[in-house]
Amino acid sequence: MTSPFHIEEIYSDDGSDSLRMPRRQVGNSPQGFAMTLMADYTLRTRAALPSAAIVALLTESGVTTAGARTAISRLARRGVLEGSRHGRRSSYRLSRAAAANLSTGGNWILTSATAAAPWDGCWTMVAFSLPQDHSAQRRALRSQLRWLGYAPLYDGLWISPYELTPPARAHLEQLTLGTVTVFRGRQHPLASTSDRAPIEAWDIDAITRHYEEFLESWTPLLPMVRSGQVDGAAAVRARTEVMDTFRRFPTLDPQLPVELLPAGWLRQPARELFAAVYDGLAQPAEQHVRAVVRRFADSTPLDIRAHTTTDLIAGVRGDGSVDPAETVPPAEWTSPEGSDDQREPRRTPIDSRAG
Repeated sequence: MTSPFHIEEIYSDDGSDSLRMPRRQVGNSPQGFAMTLMADYTLRTRAALPSAAIVALLTESGVTTAGARTAISRLARRGVLEGSRHGRRSSYRLSRAAAANLSTGGNWILTSATAAAPWDGCWTMVAFSLPQDHSAQRRALRSQLRWLGYAPLYDGLWISPYELTPPARAHLEQLTLGTVTVFRGRQHPLASTSDRAPIEAWDIDAITRHYEEFLESWTPLLPMVRSGQVDGAAAVRARTEVMDTFRRFPTLDPQLPVELLPAGWLRQPARELFAAVYDGLAQPAEQHVRAVVRRFADSTPLDIRAHTTTDLIAGVRGDGSVDPAETVPPAEWTSPEGSDDQREPRRTPIDSRAG
């Protein structure tokens, strides 16, 4: 599932070089899988996992051994993971910056899929002009606007149905080196075929197809999740994949007003299905991660804890990280050095229960 807007980033660029998250690739990448895996079971405690255990868990999800090792190494170079060594054994944990970043992102993913606030019929417009030699700044601004729920109505004119919040204003002020104007008002439709409604900045048909594909792909697995038939490596694999897929929706459908959407909009059914699968697999997946880590650790790993959607909404914080409400938006997933896409062909959710 890729964005119909051709925006690869899930988290925006806050202009910081201290943490470089991997860029979203078409499909699931080893780095993305590794980061999701670490977040799903160690975000709350920032537990360090033996590198051999991380490799074992990733290979169970279809990543090659070489791809898993490369992903860990690159995430460490990016500042996403911190490494330590005890004798011949190496371990990795999420850095504090990454834990705060991912906690904010998890909260954003879930709250963005909740019922939208009442709409007052007005639109916030951000018009900007940046020098031609500031291409990186332009990309960062566009990524930031996308993360904030804006879409391009015209080149250099981005819109949102909601007010510009103080934190969003602060982020835009930090990013902007050119000319930016923000204003809010109502549309006055023209009796002309050239009149473009603001909602057309979003490809509603494409978003609908993405929701439909998500529901068609994951609904057949739900009865098996509820009956406890999905466990072990299959539970970890399915839980990682459903998160890796669902987290793209906030950039596709940033709480667009229901008044402007077709009847029967699938935002809520998709969110409910995601929660049922993700939460329903939390316990068996946690048990399997503990079992795998135990094979490579000297003691029973008590600090491996799967969080649920309720935890994500409340704010899952790693040791030493800050509250999600106090953090800046997550950093952009910047391009990896070279290709690390060494995964075997991706299985469907139903196929993932095999093996």
